[in-house]
Amino acid sequence: MDWKETAACINRLGAFCGPRDVERITREELRKRFSLEQADVMVLFGGSILCGAQVLAQAMREQAAKAFLIVGGEGHTTESLRRRVHEECPEVPTEGLSEAECFAAYLWRRYGLRADYLETRSTNCGNNVSYCLELLREKGIRPKSILFTQDASMQRRMEAGFRKQCEPGTVLINFAAYAAQVEPAGEGLAFREGIPGMWPLERYLTLLMGEIPRLTDDENGYGPRGKGFIAHVEIPAQVRAAYEYLNREYGGIARPANEAYASR
Repeated sequence: MDWKETAACINRLGAFCGPRDVERITREELRKRFSLEQADVMVLFGGSILCGAQVLAQAMREQAAKAFLIVGGEGHTTESLRRRVHEECPEVPTEGLSEAECFAAYLWRRYGLRADYLETRSTNCGNNVSYCLELLREKGIRPKSILFTQDASMQRRMEAGFRKQCEPGTVLINFAAYAAQVEPAGEGLAFREGIPGMWPLERYLTLLMGEIPRLTDDENGYGPRGKGFIAHVEIPAQVRAAYEYLNREYGGIARPANEAYASR
């Protein structure tokens, strides 16, 4: 296997799936990029690895938004989040907690901060968005700008979900929880830098590979021509080529949808 080419393809998928629209979450960056003093709301989605809490804490200290929300009930990443939070904070009994509650407990114990609102019912990226917007409406918040953080493997799909469900003209600001880089290491691959709570490399690749079929707007994807869960996503030719290369090398590694967490 050509490890250099394989690493380059993984990094290409990672950069596409995990966009960041600002270099850092600061008010200066929001002014420069979006002419905003603050976003109306910032959302951390519970599918993120643990470093998402660090992103949220930095944004809260920066006062980058007027309100802060953590969204997540139980889905395919919940058990790993419960385990990691309990490892980091043994005093927190995470069994049975939703993703939002896990992150809220971690945010308080590690950073002494509390989010304004928690959404604890959602089970997948689609109702993550719909329940998030529903909760905001219940609180009298109709945001014209939303800053949001999700696991980097799912950030692009989350944006497409917001584009489908938000009011026209809503400014959406992506900031994926991490920006991982993979590089050759001996007879294999490794992450270039340590990321708190990062997936094992094979799991990360599985998540990335599962996103491209979901984002593809055809009869099998999640877009308007398929299941209709998300708005149309244009996949660049270079990203498609990287996916096809990795699919040849690692056929069958993509994560299938888990029907246990489908919307009802």
